[in-house]
Amino acid sequence: MPSFRDRIQQQVFRLNGLAMNEFDLSTPAGDPGLYGPDSVIWRVHGDFSSMLCGGISALLMQMLHPLALAGVWDHSTFRSDMMGRLRRTSQFIAVTTFGNTVDAQTLIERVRRIHLQVTGVDAQGVEYAASDPRLLTWVHVAETSRFLASHVRYKNPQLSLAEQDRYYAEAAVVAEALGAEQVPKSVEDVEAYLLAMQPQLRCDERTREVLSILMNAPAPSWQARPAMKAMLMAGIELLPEWAQQQFGFRFSPLRRRLIRLRINLLAKALRWSIRRGAYQRAMQRMGREV
Repeated sequence: MPSFRDRIQQQVFRLNGLAMNEFDLSTPAGDPGLYGPDSVIWRVHGDFSSMLCGGISALLMQMLHPLALAGVWDHSTFRSDMMGRLRRTSQFIAVTTFGNTVDAQTLIERVRRIHLQVTGVDAQGVEYAASDPRLLTWVHVAETSRFLASHVRYKNPQLSLAEQDRYYAEAAVVAEALGAEQVPKSVEDVEAYLLAMQPQLRCDERTREVLSILMNAPAPSWQARPAMKAMLMAGIELLPEWAQQQFGFRFSPLRRRLIRLRINLLAKALRWSIRRGAYQRAMQRMGREV
């Protein structure tokens, strides 16, 4: 019978792309993949707790762009299979970050082909294409900015500005391989980009439906439901103030403290339980101790 620790780890794997068992992150020995163990991105993406909070926040932020929302709305199964979408996104991040070189490039090329098929018009009749370099840049920056914000808040508040800049520069490798252009590669550039993008963003009926679907997404088990709810609220609270306001959220100082306290306690339990996550498997491939 699995131990309590193993049962928690199994619940985690049901949430992320490792459950799909399509790619082996532990082979071949010595292959550093796109980044390698000394990269900042391995550290940032290696913590499941902060990545899940950041991923929830990233999805909501991405959906404030009407064209990004239209592409997901028209071509994704997220409304009927939210967990499946989260697993596929998790798989892409895990393999491109921690996988071997061939697997990472294989998955990037697969996503590039999918993007070429995703075209249409948004709710206002504006044409969109998932392969549009500007749209790819928005999706990338919304995602990485939330991953980094979550890491700094819940994992390593001491991450230096130089290391944060390195993270953005490293993460841009995959974005540019997918076709993104003029990708901001520093904290200063990301902040300027997000400020410049705000006039293009809106929270409408579709955006609020995405929020509702996410808030009501099924947990992998009844035991995991309280943890999922806590992480959902943490993801919302990770949004920039202007994005929180678009969604209609206002958090009192006490509410913010309670949200962060719950996540810090939950993260301790998850870090204790996860021994075979993407980071650990990749470090094993490189012959490194964790």
